[in-house]
Amino acid sequence: MSQQDITLLDAMIAAPRFHRVLLENDAVRVLDTIVQPGETVPLHTHCWPAVLYVVTWSDCVRRDADGNITMDSRASAAPTSGTALWSGPLPPHTLENIGDRELRVIAIEQKHL
Repeated sequence: MSQQDITLLDAMIAAPRFHRVLLENDAVRVLDTIVQPGETVPLHTHCWPAVLYVVTWSDCVRRDADGNITMDSRASAAPTSGTALWSGPLPPHTLENIGDRELRVIAIEQKHL
């Protein structure tokens, strides 16, 4: 995949309905991500590692660009509201909210380590 393809799959370009920039500068980008029950976020990437702050949780499934399941939240204990998690960069993926509640996560993406 070319750099241009990766850029076009950035969360704010490929899936702006689900992501809102709260703050961005040379060091970080802070995203507010909201996915309602039954919704699927279209194919997108997160090129930087991030601290994820769980506002509200719902079961979800992440699929790669070929549709293969790479994460099913039902396979592990659900994080509670107020939990902080670490995530490395994420290659192209979709995210489907398969639960019955809103999924809302604040991501503090670190542009430089």
